[in-house]
Amino acid sequence: MAGADHQGIGSALVEAERAAAIGEVPVGAVLVVGGRVVAAAHNETVKRGDPTAHAEVVLIQRALGTMATDRLSDATLYVTLEPCAQCAGAIVLAKVGRVVFGAWDAKAGMAGSLHDLLRHPRLNHQPEVLGGVRAEECGGLLQAFFKARR
Repeated sequence: MAGADHQGIGSALVEAERAAAIGEVPVGAVLVVGGRVVAAAHNETVKRGDPTAHAEVVLIQRALGTMATDRLSDATLYVTLEPCAQCAGAIVLAKVGRVVFGAWDAKAGMAGSLHDLLRHPRLNHQPEVLGGVRAEECGGLLQAFFKARR
């Protein structure tokens, strides 16, 4: 695992902790272009009252709002949890170049766990994908959050 990937997931973990602190499911994401973080986000489903406000979707919207493009092919998206179907679709549509995630999601993961939408050969874009980076830390944060809520 490259040091940049370890650091990128670390930045996403900071966002996930911010989510947990306000009662959101602790998933965080950052978008890096040319070694620089251009956007950061965490889940905002409770805050917005919107079940689609996942970290990746919020992140992509923020990044595209500040960049003069509708494609993120030069970007790496770091996220603490394997993207779901909705988020994988948004990643493909935004043509994100690379996706690095932490914890695998056996129930809803669309980067190899449940299915592999991100690398589906019939789609017009398949980002490079690396999963399991700092998986124990990312998964531990989620487990602690849900354990505390039970």
